[in-house]
Parts: sequence; structure tokens; C-alpha cells
Amino acid sequence: MRQFLLFWPQLMYVAPVMNIVTSITSSIAPVHREGYPFVLAGVVVTALLFFFGLQTLGWVGVILTLWCAYFFRDPERVTPIRKGLVISPADGRVSSIATVIPPPELDLPREPHVRISVFMNVFDVHVNRAPLDARITRLAYVPGAFLNAELDKASEDNERQALTLELDGGTRVGVVQIAGLVARRIVKFVDENQRLQAGQRFGLIRFGSRVDVFLPQGVKPMICLGQRAIAGETVLADLESTEAQRQGRSS
Repeated sequence: MRQFLLFWPQLMYVAPVMNIVTSITSSIAPVHREGYPFVLAGVVVTALLFFFGLQTLGWVGVILTLWCAYFFRDPERVTPIRKGLVISPADGRVSSIATVIPPPELDLPREPHVRISVFMNVFDVHVNRAPLDARITRLAYVPGAFLNAELDKASEDNERQALTLELDGGTRVGVVQIAGLVARRIVKFVDENQRLQAGQRFGLIRFGSRVDVFLPQGVKPMICLGQRAIAGETVLADLESTEAQRQGRSS
């Protein structure tokens, strides 16, 4: 009893410390498997730098390795699952909402469709998720340049991966992953004719890029220009709604 009373003041600090540790660990997202080679290479190079006494470069290696792990993070998401909802396939800022002719690789009608573009900077999560429950009827890779993904001409000139998604009723939605200035590889996790669930991971673009969503004709966006979107969670549109296009203002 006496020993317990002696250690009681120290034990009082254990619970707060454990709470802090739990809060930190629960907020750290796991690294996607595509990032394993980059993180491992960073660890090896950093260890060698410290081994050979290059302390300054070693700490630079630590920072770059941690950033690489942060870039390839793959957090869990809670996806709305109501029929008709089109969910954002990417994290980032809505950089453009325009009415355009879809690219030919999507095999959509050559008529104006609303295109919502979500631009991902190098600090955003780069794992892309399916916008709705559908089957992949077309999957096309198009090699190209590596211009700034925010530019409108990047839709035609840049490296890209196009997916045409068809719902059970025949409605089709187009999704295009576009590589940016730094990006050099678009990674796909799916195949043609595969069925996807809303929020399911279907691909990843390395180091800065953009994802375009082409809505069916007559469907209005439920998101505003400049708004931040979260992949697998933010609603971009509702196929069953007759609501007019939403407007927003900065504050």
C-alpha cells in the first residue's frame, strides 16, 4: 500500500500521455502499397547518409522520407451511398466547372456535358475513388505531355487514363485521371468490365494531378467552383435531382 501511494503521483500522468499517443496514432493514415518502394528507398538512402557521417543530408533525407509517406497516405473514408449521388473521385480544389465535349476516349455522345475538374496539389491525398456504383465499360490510357494540370488544354495534351462508368439503367458517367507537371505515372487498380462500388479505390496519380468527371446531360453540379472536395465523401452531383446549379461565395 505504501509503495502504491509513492507511485500514485507518477501514475496520474500515464492516462493523459496515453490519450495523447492514442490521438496521434489514430490521426495517422496508413501508407498505400504504391508508396512502399519510395518510402523504403528513402529509409535506405537516409540510413546510408547518416552512416557515412553526412548529418545535414541525412536530416534532409528524414524530411523527404516522411513527406513521401505523407504523400502516399490512404485514409479511410465514409461514402454516402444513396442512389443517384455522384461522389468526388479525388481530394482537392474544384478548379473548373465547364460545359464541354467529352474526349473521344470516353466514348460518350459528342455533345456538351458538364465537366467538374478537381485539382490535386502535392499535399492532397492522391488515391482516387469511384464516384458511384457502376460497371467499367471502357478503360483507355492515352500517353501525352506533362503540362500544368490546371490548364484547360491539359485535358487533351496530357497523359491521362479515361474510365467510362455505366449504371444499371444505362446512364454513363466519364472519369479522366490527368497527370500534371510533376506526375509521371497513373496507376490503375481496376480492369474493364469490372463493377465498382461508390468510394472504392480505382487508381492513383503520383505527385500532382487532376481528375475530371463528366456528368450525364441535364445533370447540374451540387458543388461550387473553388470548393474543396474529399474523395469518397463529397457529393458532386445528384442524378435524380432537378435542383439548379449551386452558386457559392468566398468568405
